[in-house]
Amino acid sequence: MSETIRLDEKDNVVTAIKTLEVGVAVESTSTAVIIPRGHKIATSALKKGDAVTKYAQLIGYAAEDIAAGDHVHTHNVEFRNTQAEYEFSTDLRPATPIAEAERDTFMGYRRDSGKVGTRNYIAIITSVNCSATAARMIAAAFGPEELAKYPNVDGVVAFVHGTGCGMAGDGEGFDALQRIMWGYARHPNHAGVLMVGLGCEMNQIDWLLEAYGLKKGPLFHAMNIQDVAGLAKTVEIGIEKVRAMLPEANKSVREPCPVSELTVALQCGGSDAWSGITANPALGYACDLIVAQGGTGVLAETPEIYGAEHLLTRRAVDRKVGDKLIGLINWWEDYTARNHGSMDNNPSPGNKKGGLTTILEKSLGAAAKGGTTPLTGVYKYGEPVTAKGFAFMDSPGYDPASVTGQIASGSNLVCFTTGRGSAFGSKPAPTIKVATNTPMYQKMTGDMDVNAGEMLTVGVSLEEKGREIYELFLRVASGEQSKSEQQGLGDYEFVPWQIGATM
Repeated sequence: MSETIRLDEKDNVVTAIKTLEVGVAVESTSTAVIIPRGHKIATSALKKGDAVTKYAQLIGYAAEDIAAGDHVHTHNVEFRNTQAEYEFSTDLRPATPIAEAERDTFMGYRRDSGKVGTRNYIAIITSVNCSATAARMIAAAFGPEELAKYPNVDGVVAFVHGTGCGMAGDGEGFDALQRIMWGYARHPNHAGVLMVGLGCEMNQIDWLLEAYGLKKGPLFHAMNIQDVAGLAKTVEIGIEKVRAMLPEANKSVREPCPVSELTVALQCGGSDAWSGITANPALGYACDLIVAQGGTGVLAETPEIYGAEHLLTRRAVDRKVGDKLIGLINWWEDYTARNHGSMDNNPSPGNKKGGLTTILEKSLGAAAKGGTTPLTGVYKYGEPVTAKGFAFMDSPGYDPASVTGQIASGSNLVCFTTGRGSAFGSKPAPTIKVATNTPMYQKMTGDMDVNAGEMLTVGVSLEEKGREIYELFLRVASGEQSKSEQQGLGDYEFVPWQIGATM
């Protein structure tokens, strides 16, 4: 097996499959220094200012003269903001549709809304940080012994956060929080909902109910600590309300549902150089399989498509969708500039240790999670995804905040690729984790569901690994627990994105 990988004949770097000592032959040159596993080697001499290319795309510029065989990384590569000339709808490759009678199914929960759930939780949702303790106390009252009486209920979960007051009553931040609350309140993985507030906060529960047409009923309740007369009474009444919901929630049973009812959040975190070579393309193939079945894949993390957005505009179904994506890119450039940051503040130190040099390189690999089918829609953070197929939702690259938005947008499964290793999990939508490389998979087998590193170590094909991920989607959607679920993750990963000033 070769000791390096070349992704395209146009590239002027290759990637080391293992740590290479000085003097190892690499194509027409040899290594001038020790090259860490996953890091890049120049295959030809580069002058200062020359473009560095990988994936047949620009990933940065030589910050100094670089000799053939040199290590190419943060010490000699510089980032510049993208200046792409965008094309629209020039790379449309629709998935071959599968006849409805031949479509795959999974065992899901059909809701009165017409949506389908993959889990059956009772949610306690807070409007403000001031009611977080009450919500957690209510949820904590329902232990394994009591829940064992209700085998169709996956649990009682408190979704608490650190905002909801000290903010403007309109604008981007307030609207985003309301969308998150609405998305969780009406998520198909929830059989029942209890909303808990303080009473005087900016983010009023009654405003949410009125704005989104939410109606109280046997499986939907709302209460404020100030109205109930204190924390202890709120907890007592909240426990009574949830206890009354449990028998009703337990009446929900799984039944065969088409894969068209699956919406999968496509996520990555703790990325490394292999993310864009193994796990992300394999997830992209699985996404294409979901889309062919009439389902939906939702890519997010806008800063982590920066430098790859021109590839997505080519896949936009029309100019309007493409322009919405470019609008997000422009917003993020302004957002980082006015906060005295740079789009290249991402990748993280761990990403760089894993071989990623610039956000451009990271983004080109991250975008591969979206597969190859047309981009059918671009959505605000937490906005309901309404079009089937491959979609994009605006979010930060911070995984908990991004996944929170994807779940609020309607994702009932999450697939999370990682190269450095991640202990992330989510509720109410379960997270499936895909390792990019075999050494990390072997070190963290208790956390990883799939080893995409086999694409390098034993030659498993992209199609085989993508099919493996897709088939796991169906099993987990039908009730099989993912590794993150088995470990109880998801109770602390609800993190709405805080946009705007805290006052």
